[in-house]
Amino acid sequence: MSKRDYYEVLGVAKDAGEDVLKKAYRKLAMKYHPDRNPDDAQAEEQFKEAKEAYEVLADGNKRAIYDRHGHEGLQRNGGDFGGGFADIFGDVFADIFGGGAGRGGPRRGADLRYRIELTLEQAVFGTTESIRIPTVKECTSCNGHGTADGKLPPPCGTCRGSGQVRVQQGFFVLQQACPACRGRGTTITEACKSCRGAGKTRTEKTLEVKIPSGVDTGDRIRLNGEGEAGERNAPAGDLYVQVEVKPHDIFERDGNDLHCQVPVSFVTAALGGDLDVPTLNSKAALKIPEGTQSGKVFRLRGLGVKPVRGGAAGDLLCSVIVETPVHLTKKQKELLREFGETVDGGGERHNPATNSWLQKAKQFFEEHIKP
Repeated sequence: MSKRDYYEVLGVAKDAGEDVLKKAYRKLAMKYHPDRNPDDAQAEEQFKEAKEAYEVLADGNKRAIYDRHGHEGLQRNGGDFGGGFADIFGDVFADIFGGGAGRGGPRRGADLRYRIELTLEQAVFGTTESIRIPTVKECTSCNGHGTADGKLPPPCGTCRGSGQVRVQQGFFVLQQACPACRGRGTTITEACKSCRGAGKTRTEKTLEVKIPSGVDTGDRIRLNGEGEAGERNAPAGDLYVQVEVKPHDIFERDGNDLHCQVPVSFVTAALGGDLDVPTLNSKAALKIPEGTQSGKVFRLRGLGVKPVRGGAAGDLLCSVIVETPVHLTKKQKELLREFGETVDGGGERHNPATNSWLQKAKQFFEEHIKP
């Protein structure tokens, strides 16, 4: 049985952000979780379907592949650009049922995103780019504690430092963030003047980003730990570098193939000849056979893009465009007329496509156009 569209499964738009995805998944997980639906096979299948959809759409790399190639693309492609994917299941259910790493303690830093524009050559062959991004770092005045004296703040009186409180909902007892300290587990009575109790200050940093060869628009590169600083020595978030490839003057990219248009003169198309066509880093010989028509595509194998995850390079596809001569002199026009008279008299032999079209047009007129 074919799989349903992941966006349809979660009930979200295709441009939904991470917060929307997580909220939609949490709602479905609460509804169809096996603990709440014992011996219900259909609910279990819906739960698994929602989990699979969320795992793909919440991962930028997998989502980009799915958006371009669907379920089949996910089966063909695997891996990530820079580290394992977080345990989504555990993260979401920590929110639903409580518990989990870091719940009630210092929170992990937020992830950051940076959009980088690359030339086609940079994307195909790889490069190293310097980027400057806004970020936050631990406040040096209070050592990240947010207090005026720079010491650890006292435990919260409501949750006794756990950062969590228990809430009774019917038959279930759920854990949620303490409303008094907002899950911090501590209470600041006098805030640091430099960071106003946040424990972090805003700044900028420069990073060297290594772009692997073969990336394309929509790919993301993750830099672990280069996001915002966490609370009170908690882990920092990650930085996601979103790739966007600028249009090229000659080539268009389609997956691992490159396309280009090659204008040729009327004489070369008719008599044949040899041309040098550009590649991304050199040139290649293209043989034009006699009688080549406009729109003919020649495939130069292996001169396309090598996939980012390895494998054979794509091809370079050259589309021939026969150019009609312009600004002719009087003599050139006379020569063409003489030439035309000799060609037009040859009928199907010299102009097979024209002759075929004229025959079809004549038949159409006879059948549909009344005299």
